[in-house]
Amino acid sequence: MGRTYWFECSKCGYRAQVSGRSDRGLNFFVQTIVCTDCKALYDAVTRLRIADESKGNQFSFGLNGQRFSLQQRNAVPPSFQSALNRLPYKGARYYKWLHFKPQCPVSASHRVQHWSDNDKCPRCGLFLDRNALPYRIWE
Repeated sequence: MGRTYWFECSKCGYRAQVSGRSDRGLNFFVQTIVCTDCKALYDAVTRLRIADESKGNQFSFGLNGQRFSLQQRNAVPPSFQSALNRLPYKGARYYKWLHFKPQCPVSASHRVQHWSDNDKCPRCGLFLDRNALPYRIWE
């Protein structure tokens, strides 16, 4: 079960809804990152569980039964919201994990770093305050 918290800066008023560390659910893993170009915090998907087509699962991916290759899906990691809203596959017996490098959801060319809940605000440099109760519990 993953948890999302509100983080807030008392100096500049910056607010973000992120896990604050690496976290996992049933079907995907996230890592909180700071984008130095956007000066914002994001939860980046680092692992995603998908059905393994090579093991004989009899269903298709995508719209209208169109199949996508692993290279097309592996090129860009899904956003946190799309991974969270993804429906589980019914009838699949075998699964595998896709691994992604953490990257900014705005642009893949932005520079990112891992961020944990005891790090500083990406805008002003003051330490962020985390709410005691989780904003959301996912999966």
